[in-house]
Amino acid sequence: MRYIVLGAGRQGLAIAYDLAHSGEARGITLVDSDEKAVRKGAARLRKLVRGVRFVPIAQRLSGRGAVGLLRGHAVAVSALPYPLNPALARAAVRAGVSFCDLGGNTALVREVLALDGEARAAGVTLVPDCGLAPGLGNVLASMGIREVPGARHVRIRCGGLPVAPRGPLRYSLLFSIGGLTNEYTGEAVVLRDGKLLKLEAFTECEPFRGPRALGRLEAFLTSGGTSTAPWTYRGKLETYDYKTVRYAGHFSKVRAMIDLGLLSLEPVRVGRAQVVPREFFHVVAGPQLEEPGVRDLALLFVEVRDATGRGVRYRMLEYHDPVTGFTAMERTTGYPTAAIAHALARGELSPGAVTPERAGLGKSHLRALRRRGLAIRRERLTP
Repeated sequence: MRYIVLGAGRQGLAIAYDLAHSGEARGITLVDSDEKAVRKGAARLRKLVRGVRFVPIAQRLSGRGAVGLLRGHAVAVSALPYPLNPALARAAVRAGVSFCDLGGNTALVREVLALDGEARAAGVTLVPDCGLAPGLGNVLASMGIREVPGARHVRIRCGGLPVAPRGPLRYSLLFSIGGLTNEYTGEAVVLRDGKLLKLEAFTECEPFRGPRALGRLEAFLTSGGTSTAPWTYRGKLETYDYKTVRYAGHFSKVRAMIDLGLLSLEPVRVGRAQVVPREFFHVVAGPQLEEPGVRDLALLFVEVRDATGRGVRYRMLEYHDPVTGFTAMERTTGYPTAAIAHALARGELSPGAVTPERAGLGKSHLRALRRRGLAIRRERLTP
């Protein structure tokens, strides 16, 4: 099987590694606009996995310009910034190649889903939102809903954290700062009392009881984590919500910055220049939040309960891997995406455009992730 991975950053390399290691890959094309990064990434992958051909290509991707590049591959995987995904999905359909991405922005996910008819006609499958959250969290929720008779409530709590909190925000960047500020702003879509609500992101902070060794944690609403699931389960569930987990104290400091307008997209005049506060924040704060070689952890808790409180919980706590050098966030985002790409290459999903919670991914997907070393545990819940 030949795959093409678009993006040679953190998650892109983890996806390419997993496809080479566990995805029956014969060859992997790795594409990024940064020539140095893509060549360095391919060299790293060659050392980690023998016998698979890695082809680095330095190219800036656009929609139509990507069609020729995608042709001849079994599956294309996008680990590029989310605004590019709809155009890349359209290119994949024209190239006759199945496609999946990390998602993260529900409006853009809907643009991909709108290609359902074209994808069916082309005999390819498009699956947006395949990462950790959205992605794995939604898949585990859909499994729990099928397992629990009369399921009524779904609550997902997820976070990527440095093992040793640092700096004023007690946080280190584990993915792009643009993705982070996207999650911290906009709207969180949830089901409450059976009603679909759009709530302000970065609100409703509450204590979160995680593993005792992690100390005090907090969880709050962020955008994108539920993706399309509230629409999928409207009329079937009373509750479906998602909150991001951080170390205690993070929320109040970032909330103050949001209230001061530092994450706004509205340009302001600074001297003779027009400046977008969020872009300025990325430039100034981004390097301060970067921590090369950070040792991190990723946790995911998915609870599904019926009206009496009975149900199931899936939970995962992963750490960085010193053998491969991949962080917990890279592994828990990249490996689920790669597992879906592998399923696409094997023809296990029907043609069309579908999100993970609608794709019918179940125990076979869970087994695939466990083979990849992700320890996802299931436990029964009582009232």
